[in-house]
Amino acid sequence: MEYVFGMDLGGSSIKGVVTTLDGERLEDVDEPFVDQDMAWAHQLKGLLGQFREKYGMPKAVGISAPGLAAKDGSCILSLPGRLHGLVGLDWSTFVGWDLHIPLLNDAQAALLGEVWLGAARGLENVCMLTLGTGVGGAAMVDGQLLRGHLGRAGHLGHIVLDWHGAPDDVGTPGSLETELGNKTVRERSKGKYQTTRDLVNGYLDQEPDAVRLWLTSMRALACGLSSLINVLDPEAIILGGGIARAGGALFEPVQRFLDPVEWRPGGAKVRLIPAQLGALAGAYGAGWNALSQLNVQNESAS
Repeated sequence: MEYVFGMDLGGSSIKGVVTTLDGERLEDVDEPFVDQDMAWAHQLKGLLGQFREKYGMPKAVGISAPGLAAKDGSCILSLPGRLHGLVGLDWSTFVGWDLHIPLLNDAQAALLGEVWLGAARGLENVCMLTLGTGVGGAAMVDGQLLRGHLGRAGHLGHIVLDWHGAPDDVGTPGSLETELGNKTVRERSKGKYQTTRDLVNGYLDQEPDAVRLWLTSMRALACGLSSLINVLDPEAIILGGGIARAGGALFEPVQRFLDPVEWRPGGAKVRLIPAQLGALAGAYGAGWNALSQLNVQNESAS
């Protein structure tokens, strides 16, 4: 039997999955790491070694990570503020196997995972937002992952909603990430709520401040989605990440705010769909990306 190893380097943990070539999951791992002295890199390499010892040399290995990935998949080109040592790290060389290991942005990998095995199966025009500490994103247009000139395409969390707003991590003023991301909850609530979970619980308990702040964020998300719909023309938008686990507390108000502002030619309505693969989406997508690249190489050589 032939195997695919997919690894996802997240904000605080490494997730990995071993699958068959058709996506049957055989094993997965989720290990926390400490962001210092590249301990995460050696830990990820060690997990790959454990998989190889158990399953043998895989058919393909793929890795996903935060940041701007090089278009050739060799490394991460830019990631400000964390995971020092990741930028420029060539994983194929670092792991040391006789195998090319392509790297992909984590949100792009999550979308590919959902296209392969999850909520986006069968769709050719779809985008995904990963709602968590920040807001990641990715888009598939006419069956192709949108990459752009430098690989920036799909960073949907950095669209501008308020040009008077403060700049985010990449300098975008008043971005969707600033309006919604978990990392700004404390600032947006003036210290009353520490996390998005606290805010959602307050909303569900009908605390006036929480209701006001949460619905403001949901309106911002709906307006951002409306803009993305006009630019990308998707069949569906997948919402994933930790914030999406709020379920109806997120989907109901977002849909309510989106209904009056979405352009619907002929009555066509874009579906909002919860992600299905959970925390393993990026690992699945990284593996699928590696397998797809290998298949393309084999076809070109034949």
